[in-house]
Amino acid sequence: METLANLEAFVRSAEANSFSGAARRLSLTPAAVSRNVGMLERNLGVRLFHRSTRKLALTEEGEAFLQSIGDSLADLQSAIDGASQIKGEPVGVLKVSMSLSFAMGYVLPALPEFLSRYPGIRPDWHFDSRQVDLVAEGFDVAIGGGFDLNPGIVAKALAPVHVVAVCAPNYFGRRAQPTSPADLAEYDGILMRFSTSGRIRQWMMRNAQGDEERALLKETIVMSDSAPMIQAALAGLGIAMVAMPDALPHLESGALKRILPKWYADAGSISLYYSGRALQPLKTRAFIDFYTEHFRRERIGARFAGNLR
Repeated sequence: METLANLEAFVRSAEANSFSGAARRLSLTPAAVSRNVGMLERNLGVRLFHRSTRKLALTEEGEAFLQSIGDSLADLQSAIDGASQIKGEPVGVLKVSMSLSFAMGYVLPALPEFLSRYPGIRPDWHFDSRQVDLVAEGFDVAIGGGFDLNPGIVAKALAPVHVVAVCAPNYFGRRAQPTSPADLAEYDGILMRFSTSGRIRQWMMRNAQGDEERALLKETIVMSDSAPMIQAALAGLGIAMVAMPDALPHLESGALKRILPKWYADAGSISLYYSGRALQPLKTRAFIDFYTEHFRRERIGARFAGNLR
């Protein structure tokens, strides 16, 4: 009888047309996926894939075998998940995607408590600064903002994301400080360029009274990631518009200070994204409930809100 690992390696390789694509979804190495598929071929006595250096293509026998499997693999996985539900304990590999900086600042510090509470869960966490396809890539949960909601995926907001103007405490020296977003045009700006479109990000700032003004910083320094923007601001090179999750540790330590503290830009929210299926694995529900409570207890949402500071 074939193992679930061999069958899943075959199905995911067929879906991705490559061992490397299947490996990313299964959290294995391409060599391990290739080895599992090779074992399946030897056991069946047929070649399932035409192999080339660029991609895989199903053989006629492979096409027929894939059709014969149909939804059986998903049914087997559901049976495994259902067994853990019956047992009543969250167990298994928990595959989660999030950005590295967010993980380091706000998720990993609570991991020891999470694992102490749920010792049967094995984290398999991927640090991606992109929107992942939860279903196609096999993720249980993703943490991020602004994701497109594919069918069957739901989002649960964890915290608002406000963007604020920051600089080093000594940046202004004897110069007058800005009193409105329009004044920012007179100062050195550390700006972000979208790596996908090449456009420079512009922000519309607002205050508690509902007034809105565009922040038009000078294009003194342009970067494609918030981490080096923070470093440039720390070095006293100008004013940066950055999200509160990135700025917060430096604001709380005093290494950076907010400019125009009554003004902020709204960048949406940080959310948990997961499948909305009725029979949700206990490991997924445990993660969602734990980190929702962790963010509430640590007041992370309130600390991210630029209009409350």
